[in-house]
Amino acid sequence: MRVIAFYLPQYHEIPENDQWWGKGFTEWTNLKKAKSLFEGHYQPRIPLNHNYYDLSDVRVMEWQCNLAKEYGIYGFCFYHYWFDRHMLLQKPMENYLHDPKCDIPFCICWANEHWTKAWESKQNTVLIEQRYGDYDQWRDHFNYFLPFFKDDRYIKEDNKPLIVIYRPELIDCLNEMLDCWTKLAKEHGFDGLTYLYQHVSFDNVKNKDDSRFTYAIEYQPGYAWRDKDNGFVKGLKDVKRKLNTFTEKHFNRSIDLHAIAGEVSGPTLDDYDTIWKTINSRIPPTEKYIPCALTDWDNTPRRGTSGRAFVGASPQKFEKYFSEQVKRTKTVYKKDMLFIFAWNEWTEGGYLEPDEKYGYGYLKAIRKALEENKEFPE
Repeated sequence: MRVIAFYLPQYHEIPENDQWWGKGFTEWTNLKKAKSLFEGHYQPRIPLNHNYYDLSDVRVMEWQCNLAKEYGIYGFCFYHYWFDRHMLLQKPMENYLHDPKCDIPFCICWANEHWTKAWESKQNTVLIEQRYGDYDQWRDHFNYFLPFFKDDRYIKEDNKPLIVIYRPELIDCLNEMLDCWTKLAKEHGFDGLTYLYQHVSFDNVKNKDDSRFTYAIEYQPGYAWRDKDNGFVKGLKDVKRKLNTFTEKHFNRSIDLHAIAGEVSGPTLDDYDTIWKTINSRIPPTEKYIPCALTDWDNTPRRGTSGRAFVGASPQKFEKYFSEQVKRTKTVYKKDMLFIFAWNEWTEGGYLEPDEKYGYGYLKAIRKALEENKEFPE
């Protein structure tokens, strides 16, 4: 079983973030200022031993690789940010390429959206625009990928490097661009490229053309939210059960009592068990689909009272649900590849790295589930 964890590189300073968000901004900035918004709300989350690492130091990535291997993670899927030849946050992935001590497989996901100020306002002011260009830009983008594709650690299928496109529906020249990349890949000794798309938004496009894609990743919790009518908690019974009581004294003053039901402004709460039961009951509509798991979700460090959080998550529950998803990967999806949200999405609550509350709990859960199913990599 190849468990591939999505990997966020925004843990080092870059000039653009200094300009947009203030000097010294990294993902840790939002995490450190997070607030607990209701009783039992696990915020702020703190890395074990306060390990607020700097990803410009490749030794951090060596530590991450050793940790991932120890607990059964097969590889990383690095988010990549390319804006008409302008790149952001590329240093960790480039350091990884040039350091043989970073010795677990990897692939790339192009996060092909505009960067906006959505984190701090509803205006979504564009900070850097995503444009897709023409052949010259496609060629230059491919040429950037090429040294990674040629690396022995890069994940390939039948001599076709895997490349994930986050949101294909945003690309007006999608098929032309992918055909160009396929042609260039063959010119450089590959048998083509294996294309995957990640976001449920492409599935929502009427009459979508996914003919160039070998696989679709059921990126979670997006698919579960859609399957559960956008994931809003309906009624108050489940919420009462999870929080034991439902009185105003259990909430900070900044949160309205009815926010929990999604009625007014405030964080939307989702039941962890309900989300996972939705994931583990999903039937893939075609053979293209690859399943996805997730540890947790809580993006209130980024979005405050407009955020969304799961209620009831724990490593013990995760182990049970993840084990079931491992079984389903083989029997229902008939795949040997399972993506997971995420290795280090700390400000969205999705991380496997150890923290002060649970220690190595989520990593141990991965290992136990793989061992139980005789899928731990040798």
